[in-house]
Amino acid sequence: MINIVITGCSTGIGLATAKYLQSKGIKVYATVRDSAHLSALRGAGLEHVMQLDVTNPHDIARVIENVLEEDGKIDVWFNNAGYGQAGALEDIETDVLRKQFETNVFGLHESTRQIIPVMRQQGYGKIIQHSSVLGLVSLFGRGAYNASKYAIEGLTDTLRLELKDTNIYPVLLNTGPITSNFRKTAMKTLRERVDIENSVFKESYIKNLESKKSKVPFNEEAISVAEVVYEIIVANKPKPRYYITKATTILGYLKRFVSTSVLDRVLVKIG
Repeated sequence: MINIVITGCSTGIGLATAKYLQSKGIKVYATVRDSAHLSALRGAGLEHVMQLDVTNPHDIARVIENVLEEDGKIDVWFNNAGYGQAGALEDIETDVLRKQFETNVFGLHESTRQIIPVMRQQGYGKIIQHSSVLGLVSLFGRGAYNASKYAIEGLTDTLRLELKDTNIYPVLLNTGPITSNFRKTAMKTLRERVDIENSVFKESYIKNLESKKSKVPFNEEAISVAEVVYEIIVANKPKPRYYITKATTILGYLKRFVSTSVLDRVLVKIG
């Protein structure tokens, strides 16, 4: 039976993907940062759940060791854990940016670094890296998150070159707007970590905080990501990159074929 370890399964894409893959006969190890969420995952019908904080290298090592003890292999590792830090760059203290990178980039890198020797020893494997459309283009007020996803792009593009003579496949997911708790978390981090009252962008922040919209154009449900992950799992040689949602396809095209100034005008309207 094919197995997969997924980080960040408490809600949204991680949870939906774990449930979908299990229904397809994949052995799923669903992990969450907060152990308080483990019972909820079991209640959702997931059979193998573990606590894993990707910012803790010992947690990563423990999960890898436990899965290997049970199955003797890890076929796929899905680096899904992450969150969005909202706020203009001039309002984001360096420590806040560092926190963003600790989870979205350094946690992903440490997980990847630890799983590669396992996959080298077994002779194969797939590492799925959850990037974003914001790893291709940038939006106003999302600089910390944009930067974290651009970093994932650079790390994974390099990793692909370093693993070209192996049967280990690093794969990027460029997801666009997906129904999840992402915006709720981003607004929470904005309130907690940005001095809104003294910012020149105060009016924009308040507008965003008061907005009731839960979906944006071209929004898709989390199952769209789950289906692509399944496609990657069953493929002999997965593609290096998968665009998910029409928004990613459109903006990815514009990034490649229009000038920076034209693209900036489009992105300002979206933001």
